[in-house]
Amino acid sequence: MSDTDPYWPRFWPDVPDSDRAQVREILAELLGRGTLLGNEGSGRDLFLLARDHYQEHLKDYLAPLGLELIVDDDFYLLQARPRPEACLLLAQFTKDETLLLLVLWRAWDDHRTSRAEQSVIITVDDLWQRFKSTFENIEPPEKTHVENMLARMKRHRLVRTQRPDPNAPVGEMLIEILPSLARTIPFDSIESWNARAALYQPQPAAEASA
Repeated sequence: MSDTDPYWPRFWPDVPDSDRAQVREILAELLGRGTLLGNEGSGRDLFLLARDHYQEHLKDYLAPLGLELIVDDDFYLLQARPRPEACLLLAQFTKDETLLLLVLWRAWDDHRTSRAEQSVIITVDDLWQRFKSTFENIEPPEKTHVENMLARMKRHRLVRTQRPDPNAPVGEMLIEILPSLARTIPFDSIESWNARAALYQPQPAAEASA
């Protein structure tokens, strides 16, 4: 082991050379995307290495950045979550994207309450209808716009999307809502979700005085 490696922090001399490349990958995923998915491909090996050997190392690395390490054994997921109570992720999105995230969170919560062991999968049509019923006084986005917004959320690893038939309408696209979304946008209760959603509801017009 070299203590002069310019690509390795001196405060981690105990990490053997054989693990360093993988630890770099883990950090790149956590800092670049916020989430490492360990249920497929090489991500599984990275998840197991981090979970079994380097949780404390990663926690110490993330702490000065104001990030908390989340280890989810049920979903094989690592996440670097901002510590402040305010939902920092929402501030990074447009209003349309924020509204869609709120609808996705509610779909996740509704599904997990009744079917905790199953993945949460809905279609774009389902999501669009949920948007209409959640924000009754807001014009829902076009489904092609929904597809574009979902693409950005995929980059943050908040959702996965799949089109079983490439020629099918956008509305039939499948959306898997990942647990990283619920952890990144945490609400303690439905009441706190309602309070956040209410901030985006149009204010009723003042009644004209007689």
